[in-house]
Amino acid sequence: MGAVHVTVTIRNPAEPSRCWEGLFLVDAGATDSLVPECHLRAIGLEPKGARVYETADGRKVEMNVTTADIEFMGDFTAGRVIMGDDNAEPLLGVTALESAGIEVDPVNQQLKKLPALRLKRATR
Repeated sequence: MGAVHVTVTIRNPAEPSRCWEGLFLVDAGATDSLVPECHLRAIGLEPKGARVYETADGRKVEMNVTTADIEFMGDFTAGRVIMGDDNAEPLLGVTALESAGIEVDPVNQQLKKLPALRLKRATR
């Protein structure tokens, strides 16, 4: 599959007027989204913890994480965001995609909005 990009706005949930917008690579292989740390700090977001992530080449690295509001394709969600290196390419991970009801169409190399979010009914 070729590279799919989408414009995303990252907002500080405590101060929604503080935001950063960028072009993100859609990475359906990544769980969390990644934003260069300098942009997150510029809108007032600080690390809330750290997690260990496995990179594409198999290395394990500990990275700071925070939470943010994530807006794209006319919808929004909230989630964990990795605070990446200042020169890192922003990534939109699968958790944000699924939470907003967006899926990757690998044939047409596009994102498409689902008509409804998936919800499995609990059985009693």
